[in-house]
Amino acid sequence: MKKKVLSLLMAMSLAVGILCGCGQTENAQNAQENNQQTEQTENEPDVEEDVQTEVVQDESESGQEDVLEKDDDVVVRVGSLKGPTSIGLVKLWKDAEEGKTDTEYEFSMSTAADEILPLMIKGDLDIALVPANAAANLYQKSEGAIAVLDINTLGVLYMISGDSSISTMEDLKGKTIYLTGKGTTPDLALQYLLASHDIKEKDVTIEYKSEAAEVAAALSQNTDLVGLLPMPFVIAACSQNEKLQIVLDVNALWEEKNDQNGLVTGVTIVRKAFLEEHPDCVDAFLEDHKNSASYVNENVKEAAELVVENGIVEKTPVAEKAIPKCNITCITGEEMKEMLSAYLEILEGQDASFIGGKVPDDDFYVIRP
Repeated sequence: MKKKVLSLLMAMSLAVGILCGCGQTENAQNAQENNQQTEQTENEPDVEEDVQTEVVQDESESGQEDVLEKDDDVVVRVGSLKGPTSIGLVKLWKDAEEGKTDTEYEFSMSTAADEILPLMIKGDLDIALVPANAAANLYQKSEGAIAVLDINTLGVLYMISGDSSISTMEDLKGKTIYLTGKGTTPDLALQYLLASHDIKEKDVTIEYKSEAAEVAAALSQNTDLVGLLPMPFVIAACSQNEKLQIVLDVNALWEEKNDQNGLVTGVTIVRKAFLEEHPDCVDAFLEDHKNSASYVNENVKEAAELVVENGIVEKTPVAEKAIPKCNITCITGEEMKEMLSAYLEILEGQDASFIGGKVPDDDFYVIRP
């Protein structure tokens, strides 16, 4: 009996041991699986984090696209003077109006440089076509905030009168000369030529007017007066009064005194901040400006119609006669720098105040690749 009880107890103990062993094995397996899952979870990338990363990247790329689109939509604001500088732009005006340019433009035309220069300083204009000495002055006043892109016009000045006895500078003694504002290109050229021919200011009477049209009006009332005017106003004045004629070519007189170095009348300036932000727009303008100037010189009749259409002069025949004498051009790069710096050095020698005190530094000239 005791043997049977002992055998039963041993069997039960063995069964319990087997069951406990199975339980420990299962628990160990479960623990191992849990550990593997934990390790797998830690090593796998976070799907939600990936989605957020992709969203951030998409937003960043979208932002870059927006910047590009915004740059593409830049409107280049260009100001010019009523006269030769604007004549060189008329084809570009037309093309921009008809949507034929890759760049969008906004053009404005003024009668005096004093109207344009403050707009450049304030940032209301990006590019402007102004007298060369005015550009140098603005460079100094703005502490180098503007630079020159090209020369847009060379000599355009002529003296007209009904007095046929005038054929040399010396013949101007005792005469009254009408011209536009003091310190403008006509004034600088006159002062230089008077001094270089030993003619004192007391030997002539100089009357300043605000616009070329006022000079022409004064000459129409008294043809014995002398008017110093740029094209196309020379032709306009002479067409209104047949007694008036060109008596002196100021451009030729200037070259005689300066080893054939021409009179640089107009230059194109740009705000350096705009150039840094939108170099492609500036390059596009230079190409468009060059093409427009070439068109005007090569298609005088068609260009004359555009000149009248834009209100630069009133009659097409006047514009047609004037364009070949306007010396419209688009000189860039090292050639521009050489010509302009030589001209400014002459003005500095005459009166440094004409160019803001001194010849500008090298950063005044934009040399595009």
